[in-house]
Amino acid sequence: MAERRSASGREIPQPRPGAQAIRRALSVLRILAAGREEGVRLSEVVQSTALTRPTVHRIVHVLVEEGIAERSDKSGRYVIGRQVSELALARQSRSPLLVAAEPYLAKVSAQLGDTLFLTVRTGLDTLCVARRIGSYPIQVLSIEVGARRPLGVSSAGVAILAALPAPDARKIVAANQVRFKAYRTSMPAVLGQIQAARRRGYELRDIGLVPGTKSLSAWIRGPDGAPAAAITISAVRHRLNPRREAEVAETLLDAAHTVERAIAAAK
Repeated sequence: MAERRSASGREIPQPRPGAQAIRRALSVLRILAAGREEGVRLSEVVQSTALTRPTVHRIVHVLVEEGIAERSDKSGRYVIGRQVSELALARQSRSPLLVAAEPYLAKVSAQLGDTLFLTVRTGLDTLCVARRIGSYPIQVLSIEVGARRPLGVSSAGVAILAALPAPDARKIVAANQVRFKAYRTSMPAVLGQIQAARRRGYELRDIGLVPGTKSLSAWIRGPDGAPAAAITISAVRHRLNPRREAEVAETLLDAAHTVERAIAAAK
């Protein structure tokens, strides 16, 4: 096969045979993972991936045959198969980021009294990997550990995107715009939130995932300088009034920087 080069003379990587089929299967698998125990309908997978229904049906059918996905006889929805958790047992070592962040999650949650979340970036998605419940009588348990969402939907996702170079963030948002419809948001709305978070230095979601709540997120950079995660506090609205917002933001930013140093030291 002849080499292809750009106008600048750089070699353009050639697509690997079969790569498109694998990427499509993985995109379907990620949508199923977002459905958690409830699962997703085939039509929802079609809408979220922008693939044709026959293509999605073929992929899902193979995933079910291989035990990577399952279909509920009761609801007809598709979920991640039990074999996935069995495969995960092959690698039980914990994420260095999670190990480094855990002591500070507990400390900050105790200090502020509200629920704290640690969310990591995984491809075009965010994944909640830890949650710490505070001592305040009313706690906002907006998401569970294991919840997956497209980057840009949640407060944490916007924070992570805000820490990326603008062209990279825009590319990710464009790639996720079809999936945004299921979360009642859009590409222009997400881009506006990213710009506001960059100016502020953190993301403030004035209307949280749960009605009557607010959330605030600070990004965490990995050793390579790229945003790898976000630490988020979710609380009832009056707990994040303008006066307390500054205090909470300072606490979360300090925790994020401390985690970054701990990750670098552990490398």
